[in-house]
Amino acid sequence: MSSNSLPIQPAEPMQLDLRNDLNDEQSVSNNLSTPPTSMELNSEFNQASSSYTVENSTIDIEQYALNYNGWNKILRLLFIAEHSQTLKIEALRNVLNYVKEQTYNTSMYTKIYFTLQSTIEKQLGEKNVESIIGAIDQQWIEMKNKRAQLKLEKLDNDLKSFKSHSIKESIRRGHNDLGDHHMDMGDLHNALKCYIRSRDYCTNNNHVFTMCLNAIRVSIYLKNWSFVSSYVMKAENNPEYDPNSPIATKLNSAMGLSILAGRKYEMAARSFLQCNFDHFNNDASEFISVNNVATYGALCALASFTRDQLYRLVITSNTFKLFLETEPQLREALQKFYDSKYANCLSILDDLKDNFLLDLYLAPHVKTLYTSIRNRALIQYFSPYISAEMNKMATAFNTNVKSLEEEVMRLILDGQIHARIDSHNKILYAKDIDPRTVTFEKAIQIGKECSLRSKALLLRQAVIKHGSINIRSHNHGYHGGSSRAMDMEMMMFQG
Repeated sequence: MSSNSLPIQPAEPMQLDLRNDLNDEQSVSNNLSTPPTSMELNSEFNQASSSYTVENSTIDIEQYALNYNGWNKILRLLFIAEHSQTLKIEALRNVLNYVKEQTYNTSMYTKIYFTLQSTIEKQLGEKNVESIIGAIDQQWIEMKNKRAQLKLEKLDNDLKSFKSHSIKESIRRGHNDLGDHHMDMGDLHNALKCYIRSRDYCTNNNHVFTMCLNAIRVSIYLKNWSFVSSYVMKAENNPEYDPNSPIATKLNSAMGLSILAGRKYEMAARSFLQCNFDHFNNDASEFISVNNVATYGALCALASFTRDQLYRLVITSNTFKLFLETEPQLREALQKFYDSKYANCLSILDDLKDNFLLDLYLAPHVKTLYTSIRNRALIQYFSPYISAEMNKMATAFNTNVKSLEEEVMRLILDGQIHARIDSHNKILYAKDIDPRTVTFEKAIQIGKECSLRSKALLLRQAVIKHGSINIRSHNHGYHGGSSRAMDMEMMMFQG
């Protein structure tokens, strides 16, 4: 080392986190080169999901909108308007008024207004639409654009001033205020960047929680689920994280949404089950409501839990009971499923299906969840029997014998039901399996595996002792505990 060179200092944990956050910010820039509008976000989501129209929904738009705040309300109402012609006008009028009253997003206001105008003309045949919804408010648009620009310049100048004086707390608040303003303007891309930049100036653990929750909230709106999972884990790794705190409930619900998007329904159900009813407030409703927790948790549990798990973790859960009280039909469906009254359970779910298809995050999973729930019901129904009459079974599931036979056939081919179908007499027979024979076969197989593994270990010790042969591990270098090398030795003994 030369006399002028400085010793290299080890990176502090905070510095490592900062590097990760800079990488996150770069990832945001790469993934979102232009700020998406809410209408664009909604159309992207609809392209990913199958195109469909719901006609018989029982959603009350006014009551539904009260459960949500901010962008969550906007995106959910736009999704309903996209998929329900009967609710489209009401949903668009509601979101139009909300955008005008609560945001600076004039471009969204304009798009929603013209969409509403064309919908009224098409559905009601009304030529003079302005007599119903009024003329587009150009004065409001100009005023909001001017105020938004002035506020943006002020916040930007304030932030530059804070940076020149190196006031960390003020810089952090400046980034958050700037992020909030970008959210109001509809620029989610820059809002997320501002929230991530505030990480550099967090001086305590509560500031880190705030930064993570802000990043999670915007990432949910953008459906950037990898970011959601990443920042949930960052918050949970905080030394002051309390699994019984309101923050934990927000993190569990956010992680539940992320896991649900990945179609891992059992893990999603467990995440929603960890939420605490008492911790829900207006902040939590910015991306999920108590009704959503009840719905998502119950459906994922029905589709993935065993009968015992359903009873212990859902039906008799002291905490989740409170969520289920907000959705009495779902609570009844759970109880009917547990009581083996499958026709009643499936009938209730069919009645709720149209409402679920209008849920922004649940809609892409409704078909898969319903299929899994029905399959589990069929498996559970037949499990205690040696044989079952398919006529009675069809009655129990409110279907015809032909359709039931096709369903059971798929389950048999998938290995979920071990049975055979007597198509002539319409009887389903369980395969005659002698449990004693199966047990003996398993015991013999385990004995053979143990013997081979013991011989492989003895060979390894002999080779290592004499040092004549080195066995390379599956990573790099030479390692005495490689499972892959041991498997090769077992194959050698088998050969």
